[in-house]
Amino acid sequence: MKDPVSTWLDKLAKALSQHDLGGAAALFGEECYWRDLVAFTWTIKTFEGRDEIRAMLAATLAATRPTGFVPLGAVATENGVTEAWFGFETVVGRGTGHLRLKNGKGWTLLTTLQELKGHEEKAGRARERGVEHGVHPDRRSWLERRRLELEELGTARQPYVLIVGGGQGGLALAARLKRLGVPALVIEKNERAGDSWRKRYRSLVLHDPVWYDHMPYLPYPDHWPMFTPKDKMGDWLEMYARVMELDVWTSAKCVKADWHESAGEWRVQVNRGGQLVILRPRQLVLATGMSGFPQMPAIPGAEMFAGHLCHSSQFDSGETWRGRNCVILGANNSAHDIAADLWEHGANEVTMVQRSSTVVVTSEALMEHAWGRLYSEQALESGVTTEIADLTVAAVPFKLLPSFQKPIYEAIRKRDASLYEGLSQAGFLYDFGEDGSGIHSTYLRRGAGYYIDVGASQLVVDGSIKLKSPAEISRIAERSVLLTDGSVLPADLIVFATGYGPMNQWAAELISPEVAARVGKCWGLGSDTRHDPGPWEGELRNMWKPTQQPGLWFMGGNLMQARHYSLYLALQLKARYEAIPAPVYFVDEVHHRA
Repeated sequence: MKDPVSTWLDKLAKALSQHDLGGAAALFGEECYWRDLVAFTWTIKTFEGRDEIRAMLAATLAATRPTGFVPLGAVATENGVTEAWFGFETVVGRGTGHLRLKNGKGWTLLTTLQELKGHEEKAGRARERGVEHGVHPDRRSWLERRRLELEELGTARQPYVLIVGGGQGGLALAARLKRLGVPALVIEKNERAGDSWRKRYRSLVLHDPVWYDHMPYLPYPDHWPMFTPKDKMGDWLEMYARVMELDVWTSAKCVKADWHESAGEWRVQVNRGGQLVILRPRQLVLATGMSGFPQMPAIPGAEMFAGHLCHSSQFDSGETWRGRNCVILGANNSAHDIAADLWEHGANEVTMVQRSSTVVVTSEALMEHAWGRLYSEQALESGVTTEIADLTVAAVPFKLLPSFQKPIYEAIRKRDASLYEGLSQAGFLYDFGEDGSGIHSTYLRRGAGYYIDVGASQLVVDGSIKLKSPAEISRIAERSVLLTDGSVLPADLIVFATGYGPMNQWAAELISPEVAARVGKCWGLGSDTRHDPGPWEGELRNMWKPTQQPGLWFMGGNLMQARHYSLYLALQLKARYEAIPAPVYFVDEVHHRA
């Protein structure tokens, strides 16, 4: 007798092969979700409810022609939910999916495109030989061929894809495209790949664990520290670019980009070490991170300040501020890290000015209750590979994520009750997200508003880091700041840990304000929570998928997202490079222009 997953998949395959849209939709429950990562729709989209699923299938089945739905691995049942992985094929590619059943009906379905038929990556038994045996006059060595490639790039040979930004997102995508044989060039304004990490404040260490932060193809060695220092991260990215033979121009700044509709290409002006170069890529990817420019609030009196005032992105080290008075505006990750660094270096007084509530969770609690099940040594030992972990995360529709996360944060609240009691007594405003769903939901909704506690919270609790909350800086004087609560703080250093603007600011800066408005806001789900206005969209706006501007893509997010979603963006670009039909189901409507 077949298991329920096999039975359900057989029914789905039959309905799809017969173009029986009603029959396919009827396999799903009243509450149901189908999340598709490129496989059916050539975009990233979640469909909620039978009507949306039926409409999607009506538009995509003829071009997709899915077959071969086969369960992969064991079927598991827990709390009335049966789930399993499965493989499938479309007319152009092969995919991996995940199914959850409730009462025999489809609850959540994930479909992901993993490779294109006839364009598989050359790996394993299909790897390149690296040498042509025999005697060949005028043979070029690998180094000579590589140097020639780099010399011709941008002159005799144009990149099909130009990637602006050489951080983890740009390099991850470049690696995927290299393996797929798509000519791609990364331009990085800094002197070295990885400098976007090296140039951050001295004490910065990744708050995510090592198992969460691998780059595609090259996992960290097994002695790598659990939490990576920022300079070590920078060196790894620089090494990664060399070992993966990525085409990267450093000290190369994108000056201006214009889309030429008739030619179907971009004209991009690049200042490369003082020389202006014109590139003509077909596809332009802004991999400048998930944020825009540093936000510097305009506060009266700032021009009169006799000390040093900077944004957190410009802060270097607490070493030069020993014995001095320091004020930090903001209370999220960077603010806590910088405050702790100043305290460790013997600043006379460090005061954090908290404007609004912050989600606070200890790193240890996240490892125990959130990351550990998927991203840990124990997870690897139980057979949960990085790829399985990434797909498991992807298999939870964003609409359901809060309900999956709330029990986790209820457990964390109890686990670290003494810490939260101490924060309350210190006057620190903390929460677990507007709906109690914690850091992960907050990150997806707004990309800020949280602190992963690695020690600074205790400094707030015991008063080593002083706190003004809730408060704002209303005026800056020569050597002090006046707060909205009427208090005055002496200040030699003021750090604005006030975050960044939206990512489409880069489009406005590099292309035009009109194009930035056309593509609209980047990031956020439309959850109608603070800093994430509705309507509900169900996916991150504009990320890793077609936008309202032809040939323009956005690549951003943390290391895990760079690793996972770079695959789907690379496959979309590969299809266009090879002229493989890739009909996009639809490009999301723009609701927010800035």
